[in-house]
Amino acid sequence: MRVLVVEDEAALAEQIARTLQDRGYVVDLASDGREAWYQGGVQDYDAILLDLGLPVLDGLSVLRRWRSEGMSSPVLVLTARDQWHEKVAGIDAGADDYLSKPFHMEELLARLRALIRRAGGHASALLSCGPLELDTRSARISLQGQPLLLTAQEFKLLAYLIHHAGQLVSRTELTEHLYAQDCERDSNTIEVFIGRLRKKLPAGLIETVRGMGYRLQAPDGAER
Repeated sequence: MRVLVVEDEAALAEQIARTLQDRGYVVDLASDGREAWYQGGVQDYDAILLDLGLPVLDGLSVLRRWRSEGMSSPVLVLTARDQWHEKVAGIDAGADDYLSKPFHMEELLARLRALIRRAGGHASALLSCGPLELDTRSARISLQGQPLLLTAQEFKLLAYLIHHAGQLVSRTELTEHLYAQDCERDSNTIEVFIGRLRKKLPAGLIETVRGMGYRLQAPDGAER
């Protein structure tokens, strides 16, 4: 999952980024509103953490621009402001949730997970596709009730597919959501990890759509 962290306080931005990276997220940083507006417009993010008190262009203006341009990524607003009318302004501008500073990182993580789940149409913290189940709280995937042993990259890829079960996901989309900008982005790497996952999963669970990408599909008759 790829997350944009927009925060001008360098120490807090780095703390959030490290915490998210430790949980397996790919993180991009922006320290002012204009940079945030640009990045949110050119990169598809699974979620955005947005501070309101930004230099150059304030967070509310950034958010309004994104929404007016059709950017639909879920946005969690972070701010030291705690007056009710400012919270209302953030929600009206297009925020999906609101978290006042100071905050506990575990609450931030929980709200972020919820945003990403809801964006994919999932209400529960437990996501399933046939014999697979992903517990988003503990970041564990099980197969027929048994823990599935995966490398970090295998987990990221399979978790993304579970979040988008039944949907066609292109190699480009997987690459953009699973790898940092400074990493070499090679679609052949995705094919390698898909091959490794197939050896650990029941046959046919990951479908290849030739020339287009992959689809995680529950077997006929199995629950999604």
